[in-house]
Amino acid sequence: MATASEGLEPEEAAAAAEDTAGPAAEAVGAGPGPPPLLAGNRLNLDLYPKGCYWLLQLCAQRPPQLLLQVEFLRLSTHEDPQLLAATLAQVPWGRLRLRSLVLKGGHSRGALGACLQGTLTTLPTSLSGLARLAHLDLSFNSLETLPACVLRLRGLDALLLSDNRLAELPETLSALTALTFLTVTHNRLHRLPRALGALSTLQRLDLSRNLLDTLPPEIGGLSSLRELNLASNRLQSLPDSLVGLRSLQLLVLHSNALTSVPAGLAHLPRLTRLDLRDNQLRDLPPELLGAPFVRLQGNPLGEALPDAPSSPGTSQVPEMPRLFLTSDVDSFPVTPQGCSVTLAGGVRMQFPAGATTVPVTIHYRLWLPEPDLISLGPHDSLLSGVLELRPHGVAFHQDVGLWLLFVPPRTRRCWEVVVRTRRGNSWSDLETHLEEEAPKRLWARCQVPHFSWFLVVLRPVSNACLVPAEGTLLCSSGHPGVKVTFPPGATEEPRRVSMQVVRMAGRELRALLEEPEAAASPLLCLSQSSSSSFLRPVTVQLPLPPGVTGFSLDRSRLHLLYRAPPAASWDDITTQVVLELTHLYARFQVTHFSWSVPAWLSQPLLRSACTAHLAADSSRYWLWYTTKTCVGGLAKKAWERLRLHRVNLIALQRRRDPEQVLLQCLPRSKVEATLQRLQERYRGPEPSDTVEMFEGEKFFAAFERGINVDADRPDCVEGRICFVFYSHLKNVKEVYITTTLDREAQAVRGQVSFYRGSVPVEVPQEAEAARLRKGMDTLWMATLPIKLPRLRLAEGRRPGTGLSLAPLNLGDAETGFLTQSNLLSVASRLGPDWPAVALHLGMPYRELQRIRHEFRDDLDGQIRHMLFSWAERQAGQPGAVALLVQALEQSDRQDVAEEVRAVLELGHHKYQDSIRRTGLVPEAAAVPGASAAQPAEPAQA
Repeated sequence: MATASEGLEPEEAAAAAEDTAGPAAEAVGAGPGPPPLLAGNRLNLDLYPKGCYWLLQLCAQRPPQLLLQVEFLRLSTHEDPQLLAATLAQVPWGRLRLRSLVLKGGHSRGALGACLQGTLTTLPTSLSGLARLAHLDLSFNSLETLPACVLRLRGLDALLLSDNRLAELPETLSALTALTFLTVTHNRLHRLPRALGALSTLQRLDLSRNLLDTLPPEIGGLSSLRELNLASNRLQSLPDSLVGLRSLQLLVLHSNALTSVPAGLAHLPRLTRLDLRDNQLRDLPPELLGAPFVRLQGNPLGEALPDAPSSPGTSQVPEMPRLFLTSDVDSFPVTPQGCSVTLAGGVRMQFPAGATTVPVTIHYRLWLPEPDLISLGPHDSLLSGVLELRPHGVAFHQDVGLWLLFVPPRTRRCWEVVVRTRRGNSWSDLETHLEEEAPKRLWARCQVPHFSWFLVVLRPVSNACLVPAEGTLLCSSGHPGVKVTFPPGATEEPRRVSMQVVRMAGRELRALLEEPEAAASPLLCLSQSSSSSFLRPVTVQLPLPPGVTGFSLDRSRLHLLYRAPPAASWDDITTQVVLELTHLYARFQVTHFSWSVPAWLSQPLLRSACTAHLAADSSRYWLWYTTKTCVGGLAKKAWERLRLHRVNLIALQRRRDPEQVLLQCLPRSKVEATLQRLQERYRGPEPSDTVEMFEGEKFFAAFERGINVDADRPDCVEGRICFVFYSHLKNVKEVYITTTLDREAQAVRGQVSFYRGSVPVEVPQEAEAARLRKGMDTLWMATLPIKLPRLRLAEGRRPGTGLSLAPLNLGDAETGFLTQSNLLSVASRLGPDWPAVALHLGMPYRELQRIRHEFRDDLDGQIRHMLFSWAERQAGQPGAVALLVQALEQSDRQDVAEEVRAVLELGHHKYQDSIRRTGLVPEAAAVPGASAAQPAEPAQA
């Protein structure tokens, strides 16, 4: 069997080893018992391994007064089987007043992250003496048969047997007459006892993930049953007695082999949800067809041929509509029948039948990510664009599935992918599942709780727990040894606490400190949902830095550092806490997760931590070992180094159209592959020197020395192109450039420079920019050469001569339009590709031949005549601009299509601003990312 320490680093394996031995060794010599784990009448022995030693010590006391007052007992079964059996045999069960007993495995994980089963195979007969026991949890164990002592617990209300090896349940199960909750999920059950129907008080029954192929008719005798889960079995039919379950509210039957269901299920008076997904149903009783509470996805319903006669009394379910939308901004209807929608940019949505009772129009939009629109923690990385779904806050009767496509990161160890959503002004992470489509294509799947903004984020593994009044333990799943212990009485009201752990490479730290023996522990980020302090000290445990042990370290070189945003500095709090050192760990106690810097000698004050999933709103602890006496400034540099990405900047020109320039910022590891992919179509200088950038950092590109941007773009300010760097996105833009210099005389040798930050209000002139590059200013990052070759005109032609074009506008003001200048810009880009564009626009081939003959030896004249003659025919026609964009895409001129979209977007924004100034749209309806939480509704002309 795989152990939890397999595949770990040496220091992690050592930490895991001490996790196994340390608490047990402390328990043996702990004196009268384990008071940190005892909270009133609750004894939690599953917080640490070797809990059997604690329990044996309590049993050894004479009299065992402390044990006799326990009513709630939890014990992990990840023990040696003989030790576990001996311990349970020595407990005086008949003298205990237990109401809840949890003997559970699943606390340890294997090398692949799967929960490991406990070693419990049986129970002592003396356990039947627990006359007051109402709750028994034996999940995640190795039980092959149900122990006989369990069947003598006549007062048992809840019995949990999930994740065992049970092949059957005994007929004597009917003896548990008080049972209301029974779960036997994920076992090996082939059949059910007939006596199961005698449990008249049973309200919830979960038999999912077993091997059941039939159900006994007696199951219809469960008169009080409200929830029945039979998912993931081998059922081919259901007994008609199920229609007698008059109290049934939830019936889950997905992932079976059912070919039919009893018609009477539609008449159960309290049934609110019937899940029949992924079965073999080909027809269904008419009463269930279209019912809002029935889920039918994954069944071959309606697959019969259209002309095949249907038998009397049967009906076919119409196939769910499937929509494929290619625009970044669009809308689609959702009816009670449901639909499957595929959106542009790698987005899928599944609206099940019954999700809505009335038709609803859903508006969607794909936004470019901007720091003002999204929320990232200090170590988060963005993996997708931003999807907006409206109306915001809309609710559905069925869960709506959302799939977002992203390119997986290179490293996944101790990191996780989540879908992040925004509601109002707060962000939260949804429960996310990954589905692989191809080696480099993954889908992030989640259930949408509301309509708002959604994006995919890579974050350090987050562990969270709800801290009750009786206390608990929070451990890091990715970094052994990082733990936070909340003692009983630490809080009166339950509060949620989350933890993230980030590791820094030792060689980077040693290079930063210029000290060969320097080391640091993992960085711990803690946050909580409450603004009040803890009533009792909370114990934080960090592993000692690699290579350092508690027996040999020099305490004068050990520094405990602390930082709480928005402060940028790290404070050395070593003298403000009592550091307890073991062989591998350092432990200290705090009553708050945030410290008041001006009052080090008083109790530290708690800072409210909002949006607990973000490490940016957390308190951070970091253990350093170095000879430096003042390490706060060095820790700040190390903190920034953890967040930096090493990138290169490139500027390439299209080989057959040098006026088209591709600008890109990409991680250093992707430069070579990107250039190899682009070298057939582009050429240009070598990439810039390596630059360090933060996730979400803004920068801009400025064309200099006589070169400027040729188009009016929304992301362009006075010829400066704005960027935002995201490590896992493309960070690429294609622009067209122009010059006022005389290209007939000579080529134009210009350049493009990259600067940090947003475009300043006063854009620096070229002379000032050159001075900044030569000085110590850190805003300048790189400069790359750009060359426009000498312009060669056709013999006998003069600039400005040729086709006489009538002024026209294509499109409309609300959605954006193309002016004569815009069409000229499009014409100047097409080059030899213009015939393909013309054919996709619907022009006949004979007309193309006529244009070629009329403007022979004049390529520019051919292109302009084709485009403007088509535009004149389209004047006043709706959808003309969309047709042009589609023709450009079909002709493999995505670059020109994107430029047209940018012009339309700019026109749309100008139109919105103009009607807002006239009072037709309230000021609050702003573009997301400005300040308002709600987006602007589409203007009604």
